[in-house]
Amino acid sequence: ILVGFVSNIVYYLLMVVIIIAAVQKLGIQTTSFIAVLGAAGLAVGLALQGSLSNFASGVLIIMFRPFKIGDFVEAGGVTGVIDEIGILVVHMHTPDNKGIIVPNSQIMNGHIVNYNKHENRRVDMVFGIGYGDDIDKTKAVLAEILENDERVLKDPAPAIAVGALADSSVNFNVRPWCNAADYWGVFLDTHEAVKKRFDAEGISIPFPQTDVHLFKEES
Repeated sequence: ILVGFVSNIVYYLLMVVIIIAAVQKLGIQTTSFIAVLGAAGLAVGLALQGSLSNFASGVLIIMFRPFKIGDFVEAGGVTGVIDEIGILVVHMHTPDNKGIIVPNSQIMNGHIVNYNKHENRRVDMVFGIGYGDDIDKTKAVLAEILENDERVLKDPAPAIAVGALADSSVNFNVRPWCNAADYWGVFLDTHEAVKKRFDAEGISIPFPQTDVHLFKEES
């Protein structure tokens, strides 16, 4: 893409130089002609500031390759899969299959999150239980659920630990690793499996609640 674009620019610049040189050979004064071309070039440059910014950003994207076609990324304020990398814009489609065209400058002026950059990803989940439930039992149940899922990697090993003593629950941080392609499958299936196992094991998932204590004062 970049080679073709630059080749076209060089071609037309050379054509202009050759024409000016040919006109000078014929004895025609080209000073005013060059001045007009310079003014026209300045006007065009000012009018195309946005396009030139997109072009420069496109060159950086092609050079540094923060993502490639097929990657699932968060860039330019949108999240989606890269379909095409152009010299001025990037074509993407969202998980619900909407097409998006994002200017390159918008992408390069913000942060870029590439979810496919590495082969493996960590799935971060939080599950809350009641204060009256057995912590060790819950930890064993969570470990068994992850162990029975073939998509969960053994190395790095999953991390299961109490992460917070919240207002209404004891929260477990559950962090297994899996292949990037299995991320959403592991995330969704684990939530479903945890709910079913907690119900079967009698482990409660508490609702937010507030205890109100009333004290009677003697008159």
